[in-house]
This record gives sequence, structure tokens and C-alpha cells, in this order.
Amino acid sequence: MQVNSLDFALAAPEILMLILACGLLLLDAFLKGDDRTLTYRLTQGALALVFVVTLWQWQGGVAGSTFQGLYVADDLSYFLKLCTYAAMMVTLAYGHRYVASREMLSRGGEFYVLALLATIGQMVMISAGNMITIYLGLEVMSLALYALVALRRENVVATEAAMKYFVLGSLASGILLYGMSMLYGATGTLDLSTMAATIALGETPSLVLSFGIVFVVAGLAFKLGVVPFHMWAPDVYQGAPTTVTLLIGGAPKLATFAITVRLLGEALPLAASAWEPMLAILAVLSLVIGNLTAIAQTSFKRMLAYSTIAHMGFVLLGLMSANGLDGRVDAYGASLFYVVTYVLTTLGTFGLVLFMSRINGFEADQLDDLKGLSRRSPWFAAMILLMMFSLTGIPPTVGFYAKLAVLQVVIAAGHLWLAVIAVMASLVGAFYYLRVVKLVYFDEPSSENAAAPLEEGGTGRAVLSVNGLLVLGLGILPAPLMALCLQAMSSALQ
Repeated sequence: MQVNSLDFALAAPEILMLILACGLLLLDAFLKGDDRTLTYRLTQGALALVFVVTLWQWQGGVAGSTFQGLYVADDLSYFLKLCTYAAMMVTLAYGHRYVASREMLSRGGEFYVLALLATIGQMVMISAGNMITIYLGLEVMSLALYALVALRRENVVATEAAMKYFVLGSLASGILLYGMSMLYGATGTLDLSTMAATIALGETPSLVLSFGIVFVVAGLAFKLGVVPFHMWAPDVYQGAPTTVTLLIGGAPKLATFAITVRLLGEALPLAASAWEPMLAILAVLSLVIGNLTAIAQTSFKRMLAYSTIAHMGFVLLGLMSANGLDGRVDAYGASLFYVVTYVLTTLGTFGLVLFMSRINGFEADQLDDLKGLSRRSPWFAAMILLMMFSLTGIPPTVGFYAKLAVLQVVIAAGHLWLAVIAVMASLVGAFYYLRVVKLVYFDEPSSENAAAPLEEGGTGRAVLSVNGLLVLGLGILPAPLMALCLQAMSSALQ
């Protein structure tokens, strides 16, 4: 990889996004009334423009490291950034009508500006080549998300969720920062590649290094939302406005996965004997507790929160199955494929919830609200069937291949018992996913709100249709996406 001491061109996407976000904030201040359609369209335009710039750089072979190693541009960063832009654009397309109807724009278009700022934080995390950059990007993203959760200040539930998210998130950030300081104390460097080289010399104090790894893994586990650092997820998912829930549960998972790979896979591969057992324990706890607790939920959003915890357990299984330096590309590539396809499915699932939530304030966030959906909208019912099948792991949806890819690397690493636990936990998960399908197709609506006709917007319907087709199509032809994931991982780990 080419190393440049100062090359602003490599960071062009971040610089452009920051300029556009600041310009949007200034422009929005001059808009009158509550209609922020122009702000929404400019936000989508900003994301599309940065998407094109990033894709142009990737296709042009622009790669390297700049700002004294603080920033890295490689295949992994380009791939995850493109996925992040796409996820944010889809999220805003699904949530535009919902945000307007819930008076989240009554004081201005801060929602869209904060969404762009959260995207900038994710971009910095994805391209981080130094622990300082990781923490900077993480805080930029987190602060924007804290504000978004609390955007409905008159809503007590949302305010409570924001407080919980802020307090627990700050605690986790402190734990992660403390772990990073211990890694610095053990290796004498903040640069990730230099840290790996220092550990390879075998001269680092093992006790300090081990304690640093423990705190770093704990901080990352919170950001991923895995057991036992999952306390915030159900309350925040349920209490936040549904669009914000999707902003938290979608694209940020890609950025968190990126810093996990940067820290564990790039900086600490030779200390894998210390962190792999920790990931195995976290994965098992997440798979078992996440799936079992989801069964008892009556809130659809809360059920999806526990579902997320279980799915992040699968991601950790892939990360801890490298089985040495030679197996890292396949193992991390399987995890990358899993997290990308999980975000794709999550977008579609929450998109359906957003479309079923109506202007009169009705929130379709209870499982009973899904009863009889097939009679009201066969198309919506078909989409939710696809999403639930994918989350369950039923062929030919992409969720099946994602689970299969992770299980293959787990077994190849010699962890058959972990694969058995993962399969058994997935069978438990099938119960509550298929229960949703049963409610949609075989139950009668339980209330007037749940039985009311649905308004299916043209743009949202088209985006959701593409979302559903991708869930199905990538399950039938997963090879191109898997090849991209492996290429990205090979570039990052070389």
C-alpha cells in the first residue's frame, strides 16, 4: 500500500460529505415552515454524490494511507463506505414520510443533517488506520445518534431511550478508550500496522497487553450489541422513533464491524489466542440469550432488537474462526458477507414497519399489528415473508447462504461444538420469525388501526421491492457479493 504523509485526495469522500452537511445546515436555516422536502432531496443528493466519488476512486485504483497513517483507503474501506451510503439512502427513503408525520421536522431539518454527520463518523471509522481515528469516528457517529434518538423531545419514551443510550454508550466508549490506552502502553504506538509489527517482535508486556485486549473487546461488544453488553439495545430500539431505530440498527453495524476488523484482525492478529476465546463466549451467549428472550416479546421492534443480538453472535463466530493468519481472509470474509446481508434484511424489515405506521400517529410496532396483513396488502405480506425467511436462514434467501458461510468457516477451524450451538439457536430463532409469518397470513386483525387500509407510496414501494429482490437474488446468486467481501478482506489484511 502506498503511504503518503499528507494527501487530501484520499480523504475526498469525507471532506466532500462534511462540506455538503455544513452547507445543508446553513441552507435549511433559511427554509420557512415545516416542509423539509427540499432538505430531504438534497440529503439524498449529497449521499448519491459521495457514492459516485467513492466508486470513482475505487474503480480508479486510488489506495494508500495518509495523514501519517491516521487514514487508510483500501478495498475494505471503499466497499463498506458504498454499502453505508446505500443503507443511509434507503433508510431515509423509507423514513421520510414517517419523520414528517411525527413532527420531527417542526424545528428544522436537523434530522437530515444529523444523519449526514452520523454517516461522516461511520466513514472515518471505516477508514481508520490509527486508534485515535477509530475513537474520533466513533464519537462523531455516537453523538449524532444520541441526538437523533432524543429528537422528539416531547416524547417521554424517546427521551428515556436517549438517556439510556447516552449513559451506557459513554460508559462503553470510556471502556474502549481505556483499553486503547493500555494497548498503547504495551506497544508504544497508536498506529494499527505498527502495533502488529511491535507485537510480532515479542517484546510487549503480556499482562498489560492482555488487559488492554479485554477492555477493547468489551467496548467493541457494546457497540455491536452482544451479550452481556446488550442492555441498551431493546430499550433504544423500542423507544426511539422507528426511522432512528433503523439508523442505529442498519449502517452503524457496518462501521462497527470495520473497526473490529481493524483492531483485532489488523493490529492484534498475533494476540488472537487472547481474544478469540472471548469472542466465542460472547457469540454463544448472544445466540442463546438473544433468541430465547426474543420469543417472549410482544413488541415487534423489541423482538428485532433481540434478533440483532443473536445475529451479531453469528458475526463474532466468523471473526473468531480464522484458525491462524492464513485463514483470516475466508473467516473475516464470511463475517463481512453476513453483516452486509443482515443490514440489507434489516432495512427491508424496518421499512415495512415504517410504511405500516400511519400519519394519524399509529405506530405499527406491536406483533398484533401484523395480524391479517396479507388481506390488507398481499405485496407487503410477501415482502415481510421474504425478510423473515432470510432472518431465519431459509433457502433460497440470502440469510441461508450467510449462515452457511459462517458455519463452514467455524467447522473448518475445528469448532464443531460452536457450529452445533449456532444451528440449535437458529432453530429457536425460527420459532419467533415464523410466528410473524403466521400472524401475517393466518390471523385476523385485532384492532381498527391494524385493519385499516395501507397507503403504499410509489418511491418507497419501488425501493422496498428492490430490497426484497436483492434478499432473494443474492440468496440464489451469492458468489459475486462473496467475491467482493473476500477481495475487500484480502486488501485489508495483506
